[in-house]
Amino acid sequence: MTEPCDLTAVEARRLIGSRKLSPVELLESCQARIDAVNPAINAMVAEDRGAALAAARAAEAAVMRAEELGPLHGLPVGIKDLEEVQGLRTTYGSPIFRDFVPEADCAMVANLRKAGAVILGKTNTPEFGAGANTRNTVYGATGNPFDPTKSAAGSSGGSAAALAAGMAPICSGSDTGGSLRNPAAFCGIVGYRPSPGLVPSEKRGHGWSNLPVLGPMARNVPDACLMLSAMASDDARDPLAYTLHDRAVRGKSALFSPPRQIDLASLRLAFTPDFGMAPTENHIREIFASRVAALAPMFAAAEQATPDCSGGDEAFEVLRAAVFLTAHKQKVQERPQDVGPNVVANVEEGLRYSLDDYSRAAAAQTRIYRDFQRFFAQHDVLVTPSITISPRPWRELYPAEIDGKPTRTYFHWLSLAYYVTLVGHPAVSLPLGLDRNGMPFGLQIVGPRGGDAFVLGVAAAIEAAVAGDTTLARPAPDLARLKAAPPISAAEAFRTWG
Repeated sequence: MTEPCDLTAVEARRLIGSRKLSPVELLESCQARIDAVNPAINAMVAEDRGAALAAARAAEAAVMRAEELGPLHGLPVGIKDLEEVQGLRTTYGSPIFRDFVPEADCAMVANLRKAGAVILGKTNTPEFGAGANTRNTVYGATGNPFDPTKSAAGSSGGSAAALAAGMAPICSGSDTGGSLRNPAAFCGIVGYRPSPGLVPSEKRGHGWSNLPVLGPMARNVPDACLMLSAMASDDARDPLAYTLHDRAVRGKSALFSPPRQIDLASLRLAFTPDFGMAPTENHIREIFASRVAALAPMFAAAEQATPDCSGGDEAFEVLRAAVFLTAHKQKVQERPQDVGPNVVANVEEGLRYSLDDYSRAAAAQTRIYRDFQRFFAQHDVLVTPSITISPRPWRELYPAEIDGKPTRTYFHWLSLAYYVTLVGHPAVSLPLGLDRNGMPFGLQIVGPRGGDAFVLGVAAAIEAAVAGDTTLARPAPDLARLKAAPPISAAEAFRTWG
């Protein structure tokens, strides 16, 4: 019998609306799953069960009074621990904020509440989201639900792991260098990076930077679309949430949920294992080739092709470092003992760059963006692996080498994702079976500029087409194994950088 926590968000919301599922019953099922499997992977790190129960009871009462219900009414939601939740400890994975309890929700969380969501708890993240291995000295490491000794990636690793293990039907995430897509790929769930500004953020230190975005994570595409419909909105505090004469041109929820119906047979598919330069592991190249072979017949045409991303590594390194300088320079200078190695490395790197470096990075970003426009005039959809490697042990802070070749930086292994970040195109990581190590494989699907509803529709069509194929459908972790696993907190270096 399916536990309520294992229902899709769309189905759970339907049952709540028809009075066949109580929001309280759903919440308690999610909490029971947390109790059973979270010790093995440490994905959910802060809860206020009293507040969550009160919200679920209020949601149930609204159903019984036949009130108008929001799209997320009664659905428990995990919130990444980079986003403020009123009354719930929010640490950003940093000992500096170990005891910080916000007095107000951030705008994204407030929008989820308005849509009827019940805040379940906070999900783990690397310190200030720096790095794609979800570890910090406040809460410790997060393990992969398919093998708790391996990384869940990041920086939305806690959300991805929680979803894969059935702790919540939907979770929030954020993405600069792939932090929605990379953990989704490692944990076998869906992570969606929207066009910048579609999900507003009033918190970005560089308001006009397209690098960091907020987005939804879920176990399937329709659920991600449902969550996006509640996250997308206008907010004048975000310069990228454009308006025309005070009328929102983004954030119309009907655009996204249910996903748009797309005829794959009418589309031209392009595929690349590496954008011509990413350090993609040979193992991942081979798995990707097999996935392309399975998908290509669904499309009108398919060819190996890539936009010109030359200079993308240097451009991303400089532009990302500028964001980190603004956010964390003062912390590194004044409290170096309380800041981890990834944040320190970013700040030190940023201080080495000049205005000339920044100007060249911005010019390279613009050139790459314009070549993406040329590319998408010739192709409708681009697919790549979501991430360059199969999951490795979380004890490895980052991959220093791939297939024996050294990586440029501690985030170079994320380049398949960050080339797309640079140009601001929407992209989704869709789970497509397992690799040869028995770990999830994620396919990155990239759409044209502003093509959010389109790329989600493509992902939904692929997901539906492979649903009955045991080699291609979304994999699920062994919950019985997780329940019996030793607590990850007992592992060596669990709460250190060692």
